[in-house]
This record gives sequence, structure tokens and C-alpha cells, in this order.
Amino acid sequence: MKIKRFEFNMFPVNCYVLYDETNEAVVIDPGCYYEEEKEKFKEFISRKGLTIKHLINTHLHFDHTFGNAFVQKEYGVTAEAHQADEFWIEEAPKQSRMFGLNLKEKPEPIGKYLHDGDIITFGNSKLEAIHVPGHSPGSLVYYSEADGCIFSGDVLFQGSIGRADLAGGNFDQLIEGICSRLFILPAETIVYPGHGAPTSIGSEKSDNPFFR
Repeated sequence: MKIKRFEFNMFPVNCYVLYDETNEAVVIDPGCYYEEEKEKFKEFISRKGLTIKHLINTHLHFDHTFGNAFVQKEYGVTAEAHQADEFWIEEAPKQSRMFGLNLKEKPEPIGKYLHDGDIITFGNSKLEAIHVPGHSPGSLVYYSEADGCIFSGDVLFQGSIGRADLAGGNFDQLIEGICSRLFILPAETIVYPGHGAPTSIGSEKSDNPFFR
């Protein structure tokens, strides 16, 4: 599996395009807000000759979903996410205004609900959805066992964890979920977070200050 990371919008958010030798692809958290970001995304998909099979969100905070409507319209896919985060779609315009932003496109509804343990397939590759609430009630981490990596959204970062003070957040639940669902993975598992640089499960177990 090949991984392309884009850094989109003013926050900034990591958007990942995963694909393999079949040229089938998955898009995780298309946070593209500006037109030049959308063009950059389109150019990559076109140049690589990729067919997008799934658009999946780690969670539905507005910075991670800016580009959902664009990807859905451009590539004919619908967003897949956990139902527990659905209320954030209605909250997106309000949340955006709090940061002095106006949404350029109306938020699209979830097209398919994902649950803990669901398998997302594309080409010869697959991802397992792992439900780790606490940053948001519907936060999902996507695990590729074959490639030894996870896409953690805002659950786990290099040296930090997601904030738990937004609607539906729960600090204790987040800590417990990371320990019981993510820290049981092999230490060499690479963590691709929703913001910032990659890390590993082993590094976070030993060095992350929230778990000392």
C-alpha cells in the first residue's frame, strides 16, 4: 500500500490517499478548503490514474470534512463515518463561524455508517475500523495490519492526544481507548495522525507524557 499525505487548510489537517498496485484508492479526511488545494488533490489523483473507492472520515469535526462535498461530487463517492459523530454535520456552519470562517459548500450527510470492526477494502488492501471515542464520540482509527500502520485522526499524536473538551468529548474514555485498543498493537506500528508528523505505537507508549 502506498500513502500520499496532503496538509490542507488553515489548521492544518493531514489528508491521506491510500492506494495499491490496482490503482484503487481510499481518501481519509479530505480537509481541502482552498481552491488551490482541491486542484492539487485532483492533479495527484489524475496523474496516478487512481479510482477512489471510499471516502472515510476519522471523525466529523469541520476541519476534517471541508473537502467532503468536493470529493463526493468530483468522484461519485459518499462519506463513510461513525453515526455517533453525525450531529457534527449540523454543527459545522456554527463551528466554522466561531473561527471566523464561512463554509464554501453545504455539509453532506453520511452516506454509510461505519462501526467498530468494519473492514474497508480497496484493490488488494484493507483497513479495519477501530472505534476509539473521547476526542469525539464517533472517532475511528483505521488499521492496516498488512502494512503495519494506523491512521489515528485526532485520537493520538506524536507526544500528545486529542482534546476532549468539545461536545461529546471524554478525557477518561479517550485515555482508556488508546491504552486498550491502540497500545496493544505491535510497537513498530506507524501512527499517521490527523495533524503533525508520523510517530509509532512504541514511541507513544514510552514517551507520550499523557501515559507516564
